Amino acid sequence: MPSITFKGKSIVHSHHLTIPYRQLVVDEARSLLTPGESASLKGNVVIHGDNLHALKALIPSFAGKVKCIYIDPPYNTGNEHWAYNDNVAHPMLQEWLNQVVDKEDLTRHDKWLCMMLPRLKLLRELLRDDGVIFVSIDDNEAHRLRMLMDEIFGEENFRNCIVAPRGTKSVQSQFEEIDSLATGHDSLLVYTKSTEMRLQKLQSELTEAEPGKWDTFWRGTDRPTMRYELFGQKPERGQWRWNEERARKAVVNYERYLNDYADLSLDEYFTEHLVTIGEVLNFVRLGDDGSVQYYVAPRSYKISSDVWMDLSSRGNHTDFPTEKPVDLIRRLLLWVTDKNKDSIILDSFAGSGTTAHAVLALNAEDGGNRRFILVEQEAYADTLTAERVRRVSQGVPTAKDKVLQEGLGGSFTYCTLGPNFDENELLGGRLPDYAEMARFVFFTATGEQLETSQVDETSYYLGESTRYSVYLIYKPDIEYLKNTPLDLTFAMNLPVSNGKQRLIIASHKYLDEDRVAIYDIEFCQLPFGIYRYRAD
Repeated sequence: MPSITFKGKSIVHSHHLTIPYRQLVVDEARSLLTPGESASLKGNVVIHGDNLHALKALIPSFAGKVKCIYIDPPYNTGNEHWAYNDNVAHPMLQEWLNQVVDKEDLTRHDKWLCMMLPRLKLLRELLRDDGVIFVSIDDNEAHRLRMLMDEIFGEENFRNCIVAPRGTKSVQSQFEEIDSLATGHDSLLVYTKSTEMRLQKLQSELTEAEPGKWDTFWRGTDRPTMRYELFGQKPERGQWRWNEERARKAVVNYERYLNDYADLSLDEYFTEHLVTIGEVLNFVRLGDDGSVQYYVAPRSYKISSDVWMDLSSRGNHTDFPTEKPVDLIRRLLLWVTDKNKDSIILDSFAGSGTTAHAVLALNAEDGGNRRFILVEQEAYADTLTAERVRRVSQGVPTAKDKVLQEGLGGSFTYCTLGPNFDENELLGGRLPDYAEMARFVFFTATGEQLETSQVDETSYYLGESTRYSVYLIYKPDIEYLKNTPLDLTFAMNLPVSNGKQRLIIASHKYLDEDRVAIYDIEFCQLPFGIYRYRAD
């Protein structure tokens, strides 16, 4: 498969692995919680912080759990004046990456790809096996993004490039000659994590329902087995639309309608039969013009293609210049979560918060329990992103839409990024609580999610992984860590082995290797030793 090459790729290729895990620190003052609800990661979440670090912080709790990802990254038009701030340590890239990206930057495409690559790799790790990712983009980077995503997600997992409308500000009317046409659409690249994932049929509602109608039963495709006599006619070329058995049954259906239900219109009869019996009836007749015809049922929807120009061109709930319309995200969510109404939806370039708005709106419509995770690194994460979610949840009295006046309901926990889980932070006294450290070490050591119901903090037991019974000797206190090693007393008090090796994570140990072997223990030093177990 062809691959894309760009400056810095070899250096950032594994950059997502070097990003340290950071705590997600709850800010209850900025959270929106219902009476009696506690802030947690088990509900909706809004995170303020660098999205690369935020995605890494989500891995221990959400790896392989996100059903749908929608992101709207910078389009790299040259007008955003964005800066790469991922703190790549490599001296060859530090100065180059730290410059502001604009149209005069001849390497802006390389920098954009350097920014996107590690984020897409973490996003893929967060997706469920049946997960789907949508990325909004325009012609500035669409072709490069497509190649990058082919590498990360697999070319075989590309599903569509959806065309969606965008607002245009064109001054071309004052010129006789132009460089290019004004851009009137965005593209949505659609990838799945697995080739086995099947997308359900997508339908969009019509503005006005279409009544039933009669159409020709003959088709131009040429299948000799579908040419049979019907009403004294047999096609010499082409074919009838259905096989003979189905067609003759449809003829009988229409005759029964004429004999017994002619007081109803055919649309009424079709709909009543469908509602009461649950059966879709087919009808075939000989038309007044002598042609064989079949009945096309009334419909209030049409099957969608990859052209979605029927949607609004932009959102209108905030002053955010690139606000996406709620209907766009709602359609995406309805497509991939209609049968999974408890899905987790992630947007790591949250902007004005449209994704959360769409999640809450769809839940209000169909009674779903979808959860959103928003990540926004700019300063407006609270005043714009989270504030919009507060408003649509609680209600906006001045809104034109009655539903928005009353509010969509819902709540969220607001988080910021805390310190890194590294030795300097531990020695500096900035320690995560037991539950946070437990999630981190269990996932990093085993590659599996911590089942919190198994955790018994009093005995330092975290639970079972595929290979280990896992223990964490830890309290968020430096003096405790200095004075509480894995020692003989702890080893002797361990419960009888269940056949799995014991993985014990602690700051240090006072236990010789013979004793470690006798008690079937693997010792893992906090925090760095945990990395090698997952690689085994």
